[in-house]
Amino acid sequence: MGFKTGIVGLPNVGKSTLFNALTRTAAAQAANFPFCTIEPNVGEVAVPDARLDRLAEIAKSKQVIPTRMTFVDIAGLVKGASKGEGLGNQFLANIREVDAIAHVLRCFEDGDVTHVEGRIDPVADAETIETELMLADMESIEKRLAGIMRKVRGGDKEAVQQERLLKAALSALGTGRPARTVEVSDDDAKAWAGLQLLTTKPVLYVCNVSEADAATGNDYSARVEEMAAREGAAAVVISARIEEEIAQLDPDEQAMFLEEMGLEEAGLDRLIRAGHELLGLQTYFTAGPKEARAWTIRKGTLAPQAAGVIHGDFERGFIRAETISYDDYVALGGEQAAKDAGKMRVEGKGYEVKDGDVLHFLFNA
Repeated sequence: MGFKTGIVGLPNVGKSTLFNALTRTAAAQAANFPFCTIEPNVGEVAVPDARLDRLAEIAKSKQVIPTRMTFVDIAGLVKGASKGEGLGNQFLANIREVDAIAHVLRCFEDGDVTHVEGRIDPVADAETIETELMLADMESIEKRLAGIMRKVRGGDKEAVQQERLLKAALSALGTGRPARTVEVSDDDAKAWAGLQLLTTKPVLYVCNVSEADAATGNDYSARVEEMAAREGAAAVVISARIEEEIAQLDPDEQAMFLEEMGLEEAGLDRLIRAGHELLGLQTYFTAGPKEARAWTIRKGTLAPQAAGVIHGDFERGFIRAETISYDDYVALGGEQAAKDAGKMRVEGKGYEVKDGDVLHFLFNA
């Protein structure tokens, strides 16, 4: 399981440049004018994980299959998007389909690249986008409340629950808070997710800085990080220009380039790690002579459901999971050595899979 992240922001903040770099394609046209991206561009990129390469080396795997994540480049929003300004309605619908929002903010000065508002203020830009999403949610909620009124009066349990949740969201939005700030019980979680409100999406702020500020950030990105901390959101500093250059290099050249720029890793790695944390995701592995493969699950996933990510039959006929921690697998030199050393555990249906587990599932067909 991967996850789908929508890249959003005002026009000319570097969204398409970042998309091109992340997906190693030139599918999204990067141009210095608003609405150069008319249809959302979708790209998949392998999630880099050095652990997977190490496991493949030890298991002598013929194939290495990383997990993947999907990026959707959504055209620039502007003030009034919730009322259809620019191409607002279409873009808001695209945002509704993603799991999380990577909100690209312009944290660089460049007289050759115009800003739609005529100034550089990433915090104000973030507020502009958030306001449009909140207005769109409020309009959607009011329509839905009117639409379920008859069922509520008739005592329909689902409608009553939906009304309660919609009103809780509307109350938060009415005080300027996004719907994700509403506390939802476990019993309401499924119905809450079904509302598909725009402001329930987790947000990752992406501070797009100049090449000179890629390693340290700048005053603009510092303000964004302060805002993210207040909101309980995440923020990463990236130079989209640098990421685009890195995308054109082979692995050895990439390492040299990053060292010259004073960077320990590519922005993609930081973005993925922050995204995984934002969505509560983790990785487990399967490894053998045929292939070494990474699988993405949510934290807290039990062994049968983790097996189901591979195939539904694995979950339905689950018997047990033979489990080795990544550290033990590597330290002891593989599955058999770990088993001989007593480091292979047999776990049942109640086992909560841990990040880095190397698993082998037994099941009834």
